Amino acid sequence: MLVSATEMLKKAKEGKYAVGQFNINNLEWTKSILLTAQELKSPVILGVSEGAGKYMTGFKTVSAMVRAMDEELGITVPVALHLDHGTYNGCYKCIKAGFTSIMFDGSSLPFEENIDKTKELVNVAHQLGLSIEAEVGSIGGEEDGVIGAGECADPNECKQIADLGIDFLAAGIGNIHGAYPENWAGLSFDTLAAIQEKTGIMPLVLHGGTGIPDDQIKKAISLGVSKINVNTECQWAFQEATREYIEAGKDKEGKGFDPRKLLAPGAQAICDKVKEKMELFGSVGKA
Repeated sequence: MLVSATEMLKKAKEGKYAVGQFNINNLEWTKSILLTAQELKSPVILGVSEGAGKYMTGFKTVSAMVRAMDEELGITVPVALHLDHGTYNGCYKCIKAGFTSIMFDGSSLPFEENIDKTKELVNVAHQLGLSIEAEVGSIGGEEDGVIGAGECADPNECKQIADLGIDFLAAGIGNIHGAYPENWAGLSFDTLAAIQEKTGIMPLVLHGGTGIPDDQIKKAISLGVSKINVNTECQWAFQEATREYIEAGKDKEGKGFDPRKLLAPGAQAICDKVKEKMELFGSVGKA
């Protein structure tokens, strides 16, 4: 059931759990995530980066695939199709393509420009019934060629962006896309608490969910995080299962080279990883 992410995240905030955003990269990713969400009766957000959208031939293709799959699989749990780290132009492309939620990442822009463009996109999204996420402060690591230093967001700037009417806010608190280095200092809970105090009931978003220790995930949820993004861990799980299948020579047995068999272990690994995260986030049975 395709919906905006607004209500599911309001409920998550009130219930002190988080909804997982799991990025999709192809049919296997999408099918695995949807089936797992349905099995666990969990709301879910399908994230699509601009790079992944391009890889899948465009946002219209992605939207059509997700909508058709949602219907064909008989999905009844709330599902949001969400643009991840969108540019200004990318947001408009996703709006036209039929996404139910967008993220405008203006964190690399001068703050006033971030304010102006976010305000415009809030008005457009809400007129069409879409939810919208904004970002303040840089998320560390790399996402589609955009490299962030991982600095913490200014709580006062977070309040200014939140006051524009966005539905949920991504704020840098020392989190990083991809793998975390051994000398990572951990999440800045002082910053998160200050942002929570300034933004009140606004659901907060934790990007870079891969590799954050479970105890820090749970503490972040207790301090107002209602959406957690996971991508790299699903990619790791997929490649490890696929590698094991090939190294065991199973692709040489019978028709083991058939893509439906070759990709099956990786797809199951994604299901297992999504289940693990939904249980950790507390969203199981919340649909």
